[in-house]
Amino acid sequence: MLLAAIRRFSLLVLLAAGVTAATSLLIGALVGASLDRSLSLGFYSLGSFLLVAGFFLGNRGPTRVKSESAGPSVLGFGMFGERRLRWATPGEQFETIRSSGAFISLGVILILIGTVIDSRHSLF
Repeated sequence: MLLAAIRRFSLLVLLAAGVTAATSLLIGALVGASLDRSLSLGFYSLGSFLLVAGFFLGNRGPTRVKSESAGPSVLGFGMFGERRLRWATPGEQFETIRSSGAFISLGVILILIGTVIDSRHSLF
């Protein structure tokens, strides 16, 4: 089971790195940036976005929306009406933490890849 999870996460890292590299190279070619600069900025950008997304996903509260339909509204607009809330199940809370960990781990890995690629700073 752990081996399968590692295999799936490795595939996710490779897929994210490949899509990031392709998109970064395309945008870098359009703006005339160097190869290593466009790649490092692409990895930094997506990695930072995933870190922030993982942080906010992990800080989601213990309540969930009970139904998608809005309740009666004071102002007559559906989006300003009452929302019916319920407590999240332990499974939903575990899934939130697991997803947050995956986003943060993937973000850190992409930032590390960007750091290795970045030629402006020497690692050694």
